[in-house]
Amino acid sequence: MSIQRVTSKWAKTKVMLKSDYLRSYMPPTKLFGRGSLQSMLSEYGMVYVKPINGTFGNGVIRVERTTVPALGYRYQLGTKILFFSTLDQLYHKLAQQTKKRSYLVQRGIHLLKHQKRRFDIRVMVQKNPHNEWEVTGIIGRLAHPAKIVTNYHSGGTPMALERLMGDHANASELAAFKNKLRKVSITIANQLQGAYPNIKELGVDIAIDAKLHPWILEVNTLPDPFIFRKLPDQNVFHKVYRYAVAYGRFKKRSSRP
Repeated sequence: MSIQRVTSKWAKTKVMLKSDYLRSYMPPTKLFGRGSLQSMLSEYGMVYVKPINGTFGNGVIRVERTTVPALGYRYQLGTKILFFSTLDQLYHKLAQQTKKRSYLVQRGIHLLKHQKRRFDIRVMVQKNPHNEWEVTGIIGRLAHPAKIVTNYHSGGTPMALERLMGDHANASELAAFKNKLRKVSITIANQLQGAYPNIKELGVDIAIDAKLHPWILEVNTLPDPFIFRKLPDQNVFHKVYRYAVAYGRFKKRSSRP
């Protein structure tokens, strides 16, 4: 049986929104358009505009209302930053950027920082040899100083969560937070499995706000397992890889260095 991959962020979002439990961990998300952009910027001040089908953080745009240097809007894609004085100017630029693809607009979460760099979390959830969902790895992703996304392929740095959270939570708070991450992620897996019965693994991207509330940014059905090699504890990667071999993503012997 082949492993099912679901590329549409919007399709996965709609399935997860059917869960009352998950809804409280999901930033409001709408299909991109002038009306949704205007209403969400008005309500939240900062949003992310992201392609419905996209990987590695490619094409993700951060948009926020500004007061400095002037009233208007700030737009960032990669390291490129633009300012617009009106919503019409901003929307015209976004429409040019998004015209060939479908996009979402999502409430922006102000991420916690480590050494003045934003970070978020990747949680790996896999089917274990007993065909049960299990959280096999949790890793932090520290954004490149000049970029808005944390992905390794966009210059982010994978790092142990304990190191990134050291300034934000004590040992008992961190333990409770990790338990919550596990519960949320397993719930996501069970919820998505109802719609997509052949999924075997998920990479859940989680943002953390200043109140240590986790927010589900997106869920990947073909996550990169190799970032877990960056953890000091190599047992995490070995388990992730062993499970992936068991359900058929990789052959027993990999030529990957």
